Parts: sequence; structure tokens; C-alpha cells
Amino acid sequence: MEIVYVDMDNVLVDFPWGVEQLSEELKKEYEGDLDEIPNFFSDLPPIDGAIEGFRALSNHYDTYILSTAPWGNPTAWIDKVKWVQRHLPEVGYKRLILSHNKHLNKGDYLIDDRTANGAEDFEGEHIQYGKAPFHDWDAVLNYLLG
Repeated sequence: MEIVYVDMDNVLVDFPWGVEQLSEELKKEYEGDLDEIPNFFSDLPPIDGAIEGFRALSNHYDTYILSTAPWGNPTAWIDKVKWVQRHLPEVGYKRLILSHNKHLNKGDYLIDDRTANGAEDFEGEHIQYGKAPFHDWDAVLNYLLG
């Protein structure tokens, strides 16, 4: 069975929505490092279609969540686990991998919005979410599921 890795931030989780909810004081205090805000990741909503999309992929692929977590924000690590437990309890169970070196994971596809943290060196196909032709989950599912 082919392996698919799905990034969290901006692919499963609506990071920009969370930024919009921050107070101006927090934005100023953590300017340039918004992901360092303690507990920031705990209540972020899913991207439209992400939960259904991940479940659909899980029916056809060996699917994992592959994300980074800020080194200077230890709450982000547990917040990401809790997010998966809340939003993908069955299909995400023990399928969360946190790594700053995504290229070390072997698989067929990586769905990620960026090329950072080793995504650019991933040996399988990098599907860059949010960029043409993969603007949304419908486009990703059409490509991977036909």
C-alpha cells in the first residue's frame, strides 16, 4: 500500500485563522515567531475539507500526519497530539509524526504547503497544498483518488 504524509499547519489546521484571533499585544510580542506562542495550536480549527479528505485518503493509502513543532514552544508538541485526538481520533490514532526533517520519512506522497523542513528533499512526490493545481482538498483528492 502506498504511503501518504499530510502536514498539519495550513493543510489540516487553519493556522491563519488562529493568527487573526490573536490580540495585538501577542502579535507584537511574538512578531516573526507566532508559532512560539504557548498553547497557540490547541484550538485551531481544521481547514475546510481537511478532516473528510484525510479520512478519504486513509481508506486508500497508508496515511500519516507529518508535521513540525516549534522547538522553543513545548506546548505545541502536546497541542498537536491533542488536536489529532480531537479531530481525527480513529484514523489519526498513533499516526502523528513530529519531525524537523521530513525528508527522512520514506513514502510515496507528501502533502505540504511549503518546501521547508526537508519537504523539498522528500523522495516521493511533493504535493504543494495551496498552490496550483492543488488549491484545496477537492483538488488533492481528485488527483490522488481519481
